[in-house]
Amino acid sequence: MSQVRQVGLLAAGCQPWNKDVCAASGDRFAYCATLAIYIYQLDHRYNEFKLHAIMSEHKKTITAISWCPHNPDLFASGSTDNLVIVWNVAEQKVIAKLDHIKGTPACLGWCWNTDDAVAFVSQKGPLLIWTIAGPDSGVSAHKEAHSFVSDICIFRWNTQKKGKVVFGHMDGSISIFQPGNKHQKHVLRPESLEGTDEEDPVTALEWDPLSTDYLLVANLHHGIRLLDSESLYCITTFSFPTAAVSVQCLAWVPSAPGMFITGDSQVGILRIWNVSRTTPIDNFKLKKTGFHCLHVVNSPPKKKFSVRSPNKNHYTSSTSEADPPPNATQNQAVSLPPGHVVCCFLDGGVGLYDMAARKWDFLRELGHVETIFDCKFKPDDPNLLATASYDGTIKVWDINTLTALYTSPGNEGVIFALSWAPGDSDCIAGATSRNGAFIWDVQKGKMIQRFNEHGKNGIFYIAWSHKDSKRIATCSGDGFCIIRTIDGKLLHKYKHPAAVFGCDWSQNNNSIRIWDYTQDACINILNGHTAPVRGLMWNTEIPYLLISGSWDYTIKVWDTRDGVCLDTVYDHGADVYGLTCHPSRPFTMASCSRDSTVRLWSLIPLITPLQINILADRSWEEIIGNTDNAIKQGTPPLLCGKVSRDVKQEAEKLTCNPHVKKLRLFSECLSPPGGSDNLWNLVAVIKGQDDSLLPQNYCKGMMHSKHLVKFKTSEAQELTTIKVSKFGGGIGAPTKEKKLKEAAEIHLRLGQIQRYCELMVELGEWDKALSIAPGVSVKYWRKLMQRRADQLIQEDKDDVIPYCIAIGDVKKLVNFFVSRGQLKEALLVAQAACEGNMQPLHVSPPNGTSCSDDIYKEDFNEILHKVINELAEWYFQDGRAVLAACCHLAVDDIELAMAYLIRGNELELAVSVGTVLGESAAPATHYALQLLARKCMMTPMWNLAADLLLMTPDNEVQLVKLCAFYPGCNEEINDLHKKCNLPPVEECILLAEKAHADGNVFETIKYYLLSQEPEKALPIGIDFVKGCISSSDWSVDTVFPVLDLLSFIRTEKLLLHTCTTARNELLILCGYIGALLAIRRQYQSIVPALYEYTSQLLKRRVVSVPLKIEHLSEELNAWRACTQSANQSSEESPYTPPSDSQRTIYETLLKRLKEEPLKGIVGPDYVTGSNLPSHSDIHISCLTGLKIQGPVYFLEDGKSTVALNDALMWAKVNPFSPLGTGIRLNPF
Repeated sequence: MSQVRQVGLLAAGCQPWNKDVCAASGDRFAYCATLAIYIYQLDHRYNEFKLHAIMSEHKKTITAISWCPHNPDLFASGSTDNLVIVWNVAEQKVIAKLDHIKGTPACLGWCWNTDDAVAFVSQKGPLLIWTIAGPDSGVSAHKEAHSFVSDICIFRWNTQKKGKVVFGHMDGSISIFQPGNKHQKHVLRPESLEGTDEEDPVTALEWDPLSTDYLLVANLHHGIRLLDSESLYCITTFSFPTAAVSVQCLAWVPSAPGMFITGDSQVGILRIWNVSRTTPIDNFKLKKTGFHCLHVVNSPPKKKFSVRSPNKNHYTSSTSEADPPPNATQNQAVSLPPGHVVCCFLDGGVGLYDMAARKWDFLRELGHVETIFDCKFKPDDPNLLATASYDGTIKVWDINTLTALYTSPGNEGVIFALSWAPGDSDCIAGATSRNGAFIWDVQKGKMIQRFNEHGKNGIFYIAWSHKDSKRIATCSGDGFCIIRTIDGKLLHKYKHPAAVFGCDWSQNNNSIRIWDYTQDACINILNGHTAPVRGLMWNTEIPYLLISGSWDYTIKVWDTRDGVCLDTVYDHGADVYGLTCHPSRPFTMASCSRDSTVRLWSLIPLITPLQINILADRSWEEIIGNTDNAIKQGTPPLLCGKVSRDVKQEAEKLTCNPHVKKLRLFSECLSPPGGSDNLWNLVAVIKGQDDSLLPQNYCKGMMHSKHLVKFKTSEAQELTTIKVSKFGGGIGAPTKEKKLKEAAEIHLRLGQIQRYCELMVELGEWDKALSIAPGVSVKYWRKLMQRRADQLIQEDKDDVIPYCIAIGDVKKLVNFFVSRGQLKEALLVAQAACEGNMQPLHVSPPNGTSCSDDIYKEDFNEILHKVINELAEWYFQDGRAVLAACCHLAVDDIELAMAYLIRGNELELAVSVGTVLGESAAPATHYALQLLARKCMMTPMWNLAADLLLMTPDNEVQLVKLCAFYPGCNEEINDLHKKCNLPPVEECILLAEKAHADGNVFETIKYYLLSQEPEKALPIGIDFVKGCISSSDWSVDTVFPVLDLLSFIRTEKLLLHTCTTARNELLILCGYIGALLAIRRQYQSIVPALYEYTSQLLKRRVVSVPLKIEHLSEELNAWRACTQSANQSSEESPYTPPSDSQRTIYETLLKRLKEEPLKGIVGPDYVTGSNLPSHSDIHISCLTGLKIQGPVYFLEDGKSTVALNDALMWAKVNPFSPLGTGIRLNPF
């Protein structure tokens, strides 16, 4: 298992260089950074798009992508290294590659007239068609589309007429080719350009999806035209509000014939058009920066959400309910069709905009679009990370939320390096390729100083002195290293014989040399990288730990004492440049790369023994040391930096319970970002800490329920109202509306208020209807409010919120938010209702009875907990177990909070938090300690494992397992026995024989395992288990303790030839009982694998156990049939109900399983980083046969792999490896 864990990813933005760099198909969309393609996929459960994969095979700039119109799993991409690739998204792999083509594929598109061909073209042509498979596979040139006078900007196949294609050119003209017709080259230039040599490039080109002849063309300066490709006639020229507006992207709206959208280049204004009008019908300002490209996709199906509506009458009277017009309101003249727009902006921002609901479904505001050369943490804030890029900007990120907070003005050429000002100053110094160096004031958003001493030479490194804040050093390609003051006064100028790259950079060398400056000698050379090393970083706490980043795409971690490489990380998709850690969080590292991403890593697995020492409350000498001792070879890791000394000093100040303080301080220092601070704040609230001691950033995270409404109210008071202006007009009302309005006025004058209200509803003028409805009755008004709310929910409109709040329909509003995936909004409403801020509207029934407020409060509490559960599960499925735990702590549910930490394998954090919380967390803390002890058993930390187990009550059986598995000599074993209060090895054989004579099976097994002949325990235990499962009324809890104990027999004894039969039977029984436990714990992903594992062992090995392969197959099929309805999503086809025999088998299984004793531990494990895409080699799980997403666990043969999540679940229910070798599995 990897020693370095990926815990965060800052994805790249969309490149602004080429046109066709975003595409969509079904529930996926993709965009291109410079070197990689980012695929986002809809998570139907939460109705949100998540980063699914990063496709990285191109070594130079990607020029275009095109999704296959016939197969939603395939898309093609081209790049400037003369390469075209076809990808399979579902399998995340390349399925075809065409290289060494002539010319760069500047434009690319999947052919509509054939299933498996991709067309591409360089600037002058010809159009080349690559047939990927079949008898005609290969590349052929289009017979006519070649020898163009003007360069090609873009081309599009007609979707209706096979083989028809149009090209847009730099001179503003278009060329049209279709089979059987005369081709038209360089026609339909904008009229203003006719007879001139001026260029007005075609920036966008789209065929009308319902026509064989009409197409929209956008020119950079001339605007948009609707053209007829047959008659070569301009049908319509569309007008913009001002001549300054230019458009580089447009798209038809598939769900609305005749409607199309455009994105302005200067400002992010999305304009909605109809071909029947020359002016826009609506405009939305979505961002300050202009559009680069956009793409319309059909809206994905929403989460099913049903509300009970009154029965409709089949006749019309003055009181019958009217059907309101869909999507029409008094204030909304234009009805927008359902559709989502993939928006890519010039600043790298990417989003998915829901036109009908007029809201973002997904928006990444900023992202680097090119190589990131440097990254640095802010000296006084470990949560702020600055990055410097080839794209000419510096960006500042919040690493807890993984969002960009600030970006520099840009246009600086390449920025090679950056350096924060010391202390709390919000300034960054940057080093550029052509503009010298600068100081950027982050808060003011402007450059406040420039340095030009190096002239036009590139500056490769910049360093702001942290001892003298007025000094900045730079080094450059001119061979000089210059030190000056921040106001520009030159202090020193050193000449070097060649370009100076700075002290952190090696000069084109694949090795790392370590120098002792006191001896002026190289004391070690670290070999392993296969390309130049560019990033180097010493760990600030472990003095011998060095991390290197290289152009070979890898990061390596070195123990410099003996030159050993401890781990190699392959997740970046290109050269690694910058590495950084913040001193106050020394085991969280950030790296940046030419793949345009920043990745966050946890180095904690490298110091596991040290972390266990802290949990076990070992002495300070075993935790903190000095550098001289720490760098001695073979010494276990010791902390030697400033932050650990500060922790010790802080903890020693306390006389009352210093261990608790020590746990929190070390946890905050060792844990990666992403919720640990939030978790400890909630623990403090639960333990009764005064609110005034909460940190300022507490309100930004998951707050305790008692604070949520208070803090949000305060936030609301601070916010200022911002008015967003809109442009454009609407469409006039039809004649029918006039007649209905006249009728309504007559009804009103006749006093028929209800009929007037219903007519207003039919007209979509809800506000008028609702304002007068109380004239009928409060009951009618309330009913009308509910109808309005139901309609708005169906339309997915935010306008529903005030209606639900006014009538106190909390449940409906919460369900609305949950159905949209707005879980935090749902939580806020539910908490406000619990605090009495939303009272249901009482309409007294005729008999005068009314509902008690206590009943409503009970309902609200139930709703609150349901929302918390949903939000926690959302965080958990997103690979953020710590924040999932925070959700449950916010409502004082300590058991579930602890369970989520354990399921996320955050065992050290679970023990720390559980220790502080005390009795209420005790069962889960003890379970976490047992798992941690298992972790220690696979490393030379047996005494530590014993210390952990001694912290738990009723620990004898756990200590027996530890001692039974210990592989030392007799003397060492007896020492461990003594520590664990167990009898010496020599006595154990006698105690085993006595227990056997007394008929006590468990005690017999226990003492045989502790003796010198542990193999004698095997037949006794196995016969007992076989006897149990031969009867009809056995349960898992009867046999599992015996099998679990037997599994701790020393491996070398279990693998003896004389134990072959017993070993095989033990593996089979553990596999079968493991499958049942997996069903009980709802480990769905490994249940089939455990049944298959058991069946294969039964088939291949000679054993005598009361299990049959047919019986196992029946059980598995019954489990599948009886659980598939619960796992079936509403979008899928109806399932086949289980048969009566399957129900009977499944019911028998459930009787044997009983309930899991530890609350909340039920459900799959999901570790941090499980959903983060990697550029690593693709590993296939030997359990499922599927590609592994997230961390990988290698089995004992060094080749077979399983997902770490599956390995954790497997090890919790079956201790033996899936390979059937008898080796224990230990992925903790």
